[in-house]
Amino acid sequence: MKIASWNVNSVRKRTGNLVAWLGKAKPDIVVLQELKAQEEQFPRLEVEAAGYKCEIVGQKGFNGVALLSLHPVEITARALPDAKGGGDEQSRYIEGKVQTPHGPLTVGGLYLPNGNPVGTEKFTYKIAWMDRLIERARTLLASEEMFVLGGDYNVCPTDMDVYNPAAFADDA
Repeated sequence: MKIASWNVNSVRKRTGNLVAWLGKAKPDIVVLQELKAQEEQFPRLEVEAAGYKCEIVGQKGFNGVALLSLHPVEITARALPDAKGGGDEQSRYIEGKVQTPHGPLTVGGLYLPNGNPVGTEKFTYKIAWMDRLIERARTLLASEEMFVLGGDYNVCPTDMDVYNPAAFADDA
């Protein structure tokens, strides 16, 4: 099974690129990030014409995630679960279950917050979101079923992870 992730950075501006790539690469499942579109603005007709089922968690102007699949998907979450019961105002997580010949596969698509600048509430939100993601991963591990958490992690742990280390010094 081929699973792909793409930070599309405005799905409406890149619909042609997306549809062409889907036709060429033919991934079974795709997680998209940074849709910058609400659900009704997503190019559903074009993507469905390419053979994909679409599940979207959109947001006006920024963020947004989608799960595209050649196979039926049962959506299990439209936001990252929060043990405290609070929800996300930002559209950054979608999760679905696909049946495979080897058993169920859970696919989580995520767009982790940027967190810049360090020392602000944006950074605090990023760290709290990462803690919630860790808890979700632990829950999925405990289920002993197959899963993938793919997407844009917005994390650069070493200088090798950026094109210009000096420009990213003290960056979240």
